[in-house]
Parts: sequence; structure tokens; C-alpha cells
Amino acid sequence: MAAIMASSISPAQRELAGRFHTDGYVVLPDALDAAEVRRLRHEALRICRGERGPVPGLRPADPLDSDEEVIRRHACVHFPHKLSRPMHEMLAHPAIVPVLTAVVGPNVKAMQSMLFTKGEGRPGQAWHQDEFFIPTRDRSLTAAWIALDDATVDNGCLWVLPGSHRPGVIYPDREHDDARFDCTREAYDFPFRDEDAVPVPVAAGSIVFFNGYLLHRSLPNRSPRGLRRALVNHYMSAESLLPWFVPPAGTHIGKWDYRDVVMVAGRDPYAHKGYSDASAPLIRPDRDGGCAR
Repeated sequence: MAAIMASSISPAQRELAGRFHTDGYVVLPDALDAAEVRRLRHEALRICRGERGPVPGLRPADPLDSDEEVIRRHACVHFPHKLSRPMHEMLAHPAIVPVLTAVVGPNVKAMQSMLFTKGEGRPGQAWHQDEFFIPTRDRSLTAAWIALDDATVDNGCLWVLPGSHRPGVIYPDREHDDARFDCTREAYDFPFRDEDAVPVPVAAGSIVFFNGYLLHRSLPNRSPRGLRRALVNHYMSAESLLPWFVPPAGTHIGKWDYRDVVMVAGRDPYAHKGYSDASAPLIRPDRDGGCAR
């Protein structure tokens, strides 16, 4: 899609950006129409059936297995945009880009997508900050959490600590044995209380944008019959290098720039470096299947 520049941002989107900078998150309701949501759900099922290409860790699906069973087998698929054209197109969806250019800047790149298929009884994720996992050099990391089902308190919607992004601090982290959560390390020793947390229930087709420093978590899906699917994309300013993963041998960390990125707005000042195809789709190991660190 053509890049959408900041000049096209409406007053309503500027208001969203103001709330984003104050609270660390903002909700864009009804960003996708029903047909777009259905298409992404269809793609999620095709990926989980192995019909969009090989995914390490994906359990083979028998043609006789029901769609309901298949979609619930895996909690998270990393980099689904590498498999699915519709999911790749979502990186630069026209509802997403104007918000990104308002909160990040005119030049924006994407580096990751994740498909969450949180079935009944699946755990949530403990308090964490996305910048702990995907470091930027200018605090620009921003997530677009796209609801493919109604996300409710019962089925494990997001919870956030409003304003926790503002100090710009990456808090300590540790392993945990809380059965409510998967294997993701938990942040702790931060000056916010669980009592300060607010849930972020949203309808299917809505998008939650949040800052990479925002403390957030989700609780288990306790709905008796309610799948909670979401597509989550991560973005940052194109002006920042991306020191993600371990730098290649002989590369100084100060110059390390992970180049498996997709430009979604503006220009890339590091385009002269070229682009890579370093990441590949994979299944995130869950609590039952072991933890990959």
C-alpha cells in the first residue's frame, strides 16, 4: 500500500494520539469491517492447518479434524505475515498507518506479527513490556493489537497499567510459576499496583495501540466456550536502528540493525543497507510444551 503521511491524520486521530501519549494506549473501535475480520479468521485457520506453509512446532492436522479443534491447538504463531498475504497487508492497513504516523512519526517500519488463538482454559501472559523483547533506540516501539473476536474480561482480554510507559524504564524481570500465565517472563518491582490495572475489552474488528514501555498482561480464558483470536503487529520509527536478537559476529552492538523489516509509512533512512529475510514463522512453546528462551 502507498505510504500515508501524517498530513492526512484527522482531528479525531490527533485526539487518539494525545490519549496514547498520556495513557500509553488507545482503542480504535470498528477499524476493520466484518468481511476483513472473517478473512483474517480464515487465514488463521489455514495457517493452523498447515495450508499456508510449514511452521516449526505446528502439529499436523488431519482433514477429519474439526476447524474448532485445529484453531485451538496452538496459542501463538510468530510471523504469520510471512505465510499469509492478507496478514502481510494488515501491516499497512489504512486504519492503522495514520495512527502510527501520529504516535510514532512520519517514517514507520514493522518488524513482527503474532497470531494469538487463545482457546478456553488457555493461560494469559504476566506483566511485561514489549520493549524488553524488542528494543528500540528511541522508545518508539508500538503494538497494534487487532481483535478477531470480541475480547472480554471472561475470555482473557488485555489489562494495562495506564501511564506506566511514561518513566521510560525497563523494569526487572524474572521467571515465575504462576499457573495463570504462560512461560513469558514477568516484570516486577515497578511503582504500580495490580489494583491500578484496567481491562481493555474490545469488539472484533477493533484495534488497541499501545506503547512498548506500557506494562500489560492478560488473564486466562475462563469463558466456557469463547475463542479469543488476535493479530498483533509491532512497529517503530524508521529513524531508529533495531538491535534485535544477537548481532552477527564482528558487528558492534551500537551499529547492529536488524533488517527484516517492512516499511509501512514514509521513507527508510537506512534503505542503503538493504533488507533481509531472517525471521521465519514458528509456534511459541506453551506451558505444556516447554519454554523456549
